[in-house]
Amino acid sequence: MPNDKLPLKIAIATYGHTAAVKDGRAPIEGVAPDFVEISPIIAAFRRMVRDVEFDVCEMAPATYMIARAAGAPFKALPVFVFRRFHHGGFVYRDDAGISKPKDLEGKKAGVRAYSVSTGIWTRGILQNDCGVDVSKVTWVVDDEEHVTSLRLPSNVVHAPEGQSLVSMMADGSLQAAFTGPAGIGRSGEPKEGWDASNARQAPGYTEMFPDTLAAERDWYQRTGIYPVHGLIVVKDELLAEHPWLAKSLFNAFVKSKELWLEQLKRGVVNSDTDRHYQAMSEIVGDPLPLGITPNRPAIEALIQYSYQQKLLPKHYRIDELFIDPQAA
Repeated sequence: MPNDKLPLKIAIATYGHTAAVKDGRAPIEGVAPDFVEISPIIAAFRRMVRDVEFDVCEMAPATYMIARAAGAPFKALPVFVFRRFHHGGFVYRDDAGISKPKDLEGKKAGVRAYSVSTGIWTRGILQNDCGVDVSKVTWVVDDEEHVTSLRLPSNVVHAPEGQSLVSMMADGSLQAAFTGPAGIGRSGEPKEGWDASNARQAPGYTEMFPDTLAAERDWYQRTGIYPVHGLIVVKDELLAEHPWLAKSLFNAFVKSKELWLEQLKRGVVNSDTDRHYQAMSEIVGDPLPLGITPNRPAIEALIQYSYQQKLLPKHYRIDELFIDPQAA
């Protein structure tokens, strides 16, 4: 490792478990970081896949896989900075003739963009766990895909001019939709204040999986899959020129997570995100496992789902998509 620190432009959100990386308590050895604040962080994903604007960047894992398959010059570390299950947040209208997942076939469902990770995970559950032929659902989108070269399946259509998922769900043009940022909880492309537009669930919309917590717990116990929803990518040229960099970054995130877990154990809870991971730990134990081995079921599932949904041209091996900083 050289004496002069490597300057890196880094775009990651501030979570409890990343805070120590950003404030210097968990330094990245050999690196002089320039942290760029972007809100919402989703906007950074788009800037990275289109312009490779940052040296290190947080990114949705499916967006990354699609971009990598299209030739993007960056590779992922097995550092997963956001996790959640995906049985909640998919709703249907009470007058839609839907009472079970299989009833979605022949219907229209709204999702912000076809390649958003939330959509991929939930469609994967519907297909592989509930027997739904997701190709028989018309998926209506009202935003661009992050990766502009992505060719979408024929059952994906854009909302008509002047309409949004919110308006289409309200007037019955859609029978189902994702809530929150993945669907009817926002409008337009990611921009400042976008998350604040998170709409309240309208009356007359029902969760596809009503006992969400029980469904999540059962699914995890059966499959071992704890969905990944955010990871860290690094420019290929930097990884090639500085072989120590991957491990240095990984170690910093491990240290930051350790400091955060110690804080939680002391009862210091600073945000809804902290509370979210406290709840997750009751199901999975470690709420933010890092590295390839503990995350293998989730990584393999996301690759499988993305391939099934025609978002990847082949079923990739993990080592084609991830660098393992713990490998000998």
